[in-house]
Amino acid sequence: MPLNAILVGAIVMAASVIALFFLRYWRQTRDRFFLYFALAFMLEAVQRLPGAMQPPGAPDAPLYYLIRLAAYGLILLAIIGKNRRPPPGG
Repeated sequence: MPLNAILVGAIVMAASVIALFFLRYWRQTRDRFFLYFALAFMLEAVQRLPGAMQPPGAPDAPLYYLIRLAAYGLILLAIIGKNRRPPPGG
């Protein structure tokens, strides 16, 4: 088994576990911040699978980077949204 496949599997597993943690926190607090982070890490996990099966330099490789860009955009949106909201109770 190639080392690349093992490493990609570990990254997918780690991103999925992190997404489940953020989903649990979102269910407890109903804060969109945690939901956006959960979606971003789930996108990151899903994005890695097809990219690992493609040879380097495949013609559709930029598509995988657009999915990763969407995940990072969700993280950025969560941080900006969290910092723009007024604090609770004041």
